[in-house]
Amino acid sequence: MHSFNIHPVKLIKALSMALELAVNGMSSHHWRTALISDRIAKQINLNATDHQRLLYAALLHDIGAASSWSERRKIMETTNQGMHRHAEDGYLLLKDSIQLGDLAEPIRYHHDRWTGGNYSGLKEEKIPLISRIIHIADRVEVLIRHDEFIFNQSKHILGVIEKSSGIEFDPTLVAAVQEIAKKESFWLDLVNPNYYEVFFRSLDVYGAICYSLDDAINIAEIFATIIDRMSSFTATHSHNVARIAAFLAKVKGFSADEVKNMKIAGLLHDLGKLAIPNNILEKPGQLNKEEVVIIRQHTYYTYRILQEIDGFDTIAMWAAYHHETLDGKGYPFRLAADSLPLGSRILAVADIFVALTENRPYRDSLPEVRVRAIMTEMVAKGKIDQLVVNNLFANYQEALTIMHDEKAIAI
Repeated sequence: MHSFNIHPVKLIKALSMALELAVNGMSSHHWRTALISDRIAKQINLNATDHQRLLYAALLHDIGAASSWSERRKIMETTNQGMHRHAEDGYLLLKDSIQLGDLAEPIRYHHDRWTGGNYSGLKEEKIPLISRIIHIADRVEVLIRHDEFIFNQSKHILGVIEKSSGIEFDPTLVAAVQEIAKKESFWLDLVNPNYYEVFFRSLDVYGAICYSLDDAINIAEIFATIIDRMSSFTATHSHNVARIAAFLAKVKGFSADEVKNMKIAGLLHDLGKLAIPNNILEKPGQLNKEEVVIIRQHTYYTYRILQEIDGFDTIAMWAAYHHETLDGKGYPFRLAADSLPLGSRILAVADIFVALTENRPYRDSLPEVRVRAIMTEMVAKGKIDQLVVNNLFANYQEALTIMHDEKAIAI
């Protein structure tokens, strides 16, 4: 069976990039929090195993808020009210994962106050040390303003943190922050966007891990769940597309490993939708021109994120080209038939089929005759692959069964 030799930091970095998506590009909250956490860990001589776990947890610490833009806004405030919700959601997303499960507990408690009164009931040393470090690093990062020179802010930021020593934060960690803050380079690194590639390269010392296709599918399932939670219109869309795309790949004669790669591509094809505000995804009526421009960026971000992961080049193409069309009028790369691999054509057909046959809040699943008419017209206009569509309709009832029953196809 095919496997991926992936540096975990590259995988975690890519997943963290997905959490950093915003309408106007990438933010840097998770990366800065990880950098601050790294400096604190070195200052207190944290052991290597916990240091690595800390960095990975810091890079994913707000994973529980990724599906909701209202939750994202809340966590960027400097108060602690209502913070437990996304922390608990992050824990629930990761706790059963063989690959990422050891990050669940640190994420669960990363907003717990030193003196207690927390949703968890924990206080002081009972709160995991990794969680305490992420907590103070997170708050330092949130206090950084983008419209003022960093050295004009540092005194205020330290003052806020010091005022909460022994109340909000572990006093030992406050002292560690005070020490690292004496270095001008600490502040300059934080606000220098070009420094983060250096930072991530320094983490490559942890080496590569062999991830099986099943490992990759399990991780992709977590992010598909996050994506699908973004809208009640598409509550199971990514999972359904993955099942249909894998089925069509199997029908087409793809190998067992290629079918699994197709499932991963299907699960992650809308990863870039984390850049799209919920009010656009949930809009029941027609999108205006500005909203169309915003939503069309999602496939670009899907591609750029998946490119970061070792061995995911083909998966990235299959996933991100699902809105490209054979006539070259799709988006975002305007690729035509001669540049569109079969996997991307299959995923495009699967995406359309699922969209038409899913129940949505504003309409029921369309009947076969209507689905056939729509997709046949798209073939005639040079949008999607006729042979893939033919395979779909030759196996239409089986495809519908598979979409609603994950166990109906062995992958």
